[in-house]
Amino acid sequence: MDVYEAVKSRRSVRGFKDRPVEREVLERVLSAAAWSPSGSNIQPWNTYVMTGALLAELKTSAVERVAHGDPWDKRQYEMYPPMLGTPYGERRSAFGKERYSALGIARDDWEARQRAAIANWNCFGAPAALFCYIDRDLGLPQWADVGMYLQTVMLLLRAEGLHSCPQMAWSQVRETVAEILSPPDGLILFCGMSIGYEDPTVSYTRTGRAPLDETVTFVGD
Repeated sequence: MDVYEAVKSRRSVRGFKDRPVEREVLERVLSAAAWSPSGSNIQPWNTYVMTGALLAELKTSAVERVAHGDPWDKRQYEMYPPMLGTPYGERRSAFGKERYSALGIARDDWEARQRAAIANWNCFGAPAALFCYIDRDLGLPQWADVGMYLQTVMLLLRAEGLHSCPQMAWSQVRETVAEILSPPDGLILFCGMSIGYEDPTVSYTRTGRAPLDETVTFVGD
């Protein structure tokens, strides 16, 4: 699979087979992803990969917590600004509409929306999950470095025939994750990522992208 195909076929998959992901494949992907760029090569990502019984335990704990209506953990970073201006707010709203329409969920069906959201903490059935932390003392440029690293991981997973779904939702139950991973003090959980083989029986709608002239300005000849 060439780079263009990997980029265009990458998407946030929300339905996985229970087929295990081989450890050697994950090691190969993450070894290559270590070559992602970072300012002054500080490599600010701290990654944990979870599979098997421990992941099953985490899924159960997180799903039960959310299903019982327990309060979210206090955010360690702002997921979105309180007010999303144009065109970002419109894009976010369009995504939500497309997402729930594909699931056949009406806008005012709050219970169905909650059930769909809970699937996040079951990793959408994925047999492997990655949890990416960053040191709380690092700055915005290092958060950007982590983003480049995660994108590299996702593209390499596509090259291996795998799919993924990055999930900031895990930061809302970070204490539940920490009970199993026991990360060092000073690390912030940025996101989780479900990893596995796509279940083709799960329907989806591919979200669109803004036209090039809306996001890119060419200057010069």
